Amino acid sequence: MLTENLLPIDAVVTWVDGQDPKHMEKLNAYISEIGGRRPVTADPTRFHNDGEINYCIVSLLKFAPWLRYIHIVTDEQTPDIVNQLKDTPWKDKIKLVDHKTIFAGYEEVLPTFNIRSIMTVLWRIPDLSENFLFLNDDFALIQPVKPENFFHANGVVLRGQWRSMQDKRWVTKIRKLWFRYIPKTQNQKLHERAKHRDAQINSARLAGFSNKYFWLRHEPHPWRISTVKAFFEKHPELFEANLRPKLREPNQFICESLAAFLELQAGTALIDQTLAALKIDPPDQSEKELRQMIDRANHDKSCSFVCVQSLEKADPKLHQHIVDWLKGRIGSLEDLLKSSAIHSHV
Repeated sequence: MLTENLLPIDAVVTWVDGQDPKHMEKLNAYISEIGGRRPVTADPTRFHNDGEINYCIVSLLKFAPWLRYIHIVTDEQTPDIVNQLKDTPWKDKIKLVDHKTIFAGYEEVLPTFNIRSIMTVLWRIPDLSENFLFLNDDFALIQPVKPENFFHANGVVLRGQWRSMQDKRWVTKIRKLWFRYIPKTQNQKLHERAKHRDAQINSARLAGFSNKYFWLRHEPHPWRISTVKAFFEKHPELFEANLRPKLREPNQFICESLAAFLELQAGTALIDQTLAALKIDPPDQSEKELRQMIDRANHDKSCSFVCVQSLEKADPKLHQHIVDWLKGRIGSLEDLLKSSAIHSHV
């Protein structure tokens, strides 16, 4: 009965194919407008498509069959898996949503290459359920989950940890001192970085937190339309300011975090640490570390989510190891179709 009371629940997945000539033409045109130098926030890896969305969508169909619709948000693009699903039992479950639809009334900010701006308008998707999950295309489930893992009768379920807004790490302190004596023109990349931590803190402050914030992991995030909509109706200037930057900026907030912090401030968020997430990021992790993490995930029954970032930067052998693991844990659309055919005849 509890599950029925939480339904319907949709999923929203943001996706971009950075190798698409039309997308590259749009991005290059904007870079030319701002002087021709590509900033860190326009690094090609941020728009790279290595087929991660296939694992994302298959995992949602396989491990969260209770989802009503899966909305894929794109900029005049269609991932191959959408076409592959057209003649399957899930053809009506996938909804393609263009940027023009969710930015209606604000078309002057398009095209945008900024996930933070895009997240700001996700709640405007037509026919979106009140309760929905937000996922980047590099998120995936790796085991069955239930609606109760994300929502309860009066709000959302969050995973993460409380952290101080005052960063006490000695590395950060040294870096800040270093910046005082180094001209911005000589260290442009370091000054331009729109850090995820800072955006979470910006979001927490908007929700009324001043000393600490709840650090959210890279995994599916539960949202309620009414929570975000009510905030933006009260603060339309924040809504408009956050959707205008075409590339990520340090002063922006992250709507996935804002939604969570608003629920925490209202007392409508439950914190549950029973499920764990695995983050795979080859540029920041050694091969030994990655292999050990994957092995631990295989033996940890609580590990339910995976985020795969910068997969294209892994060396070929490690890349194949990660892909083989994803295929083993999630499977392919063909595997899902075979399983569905078998069960339909039982």
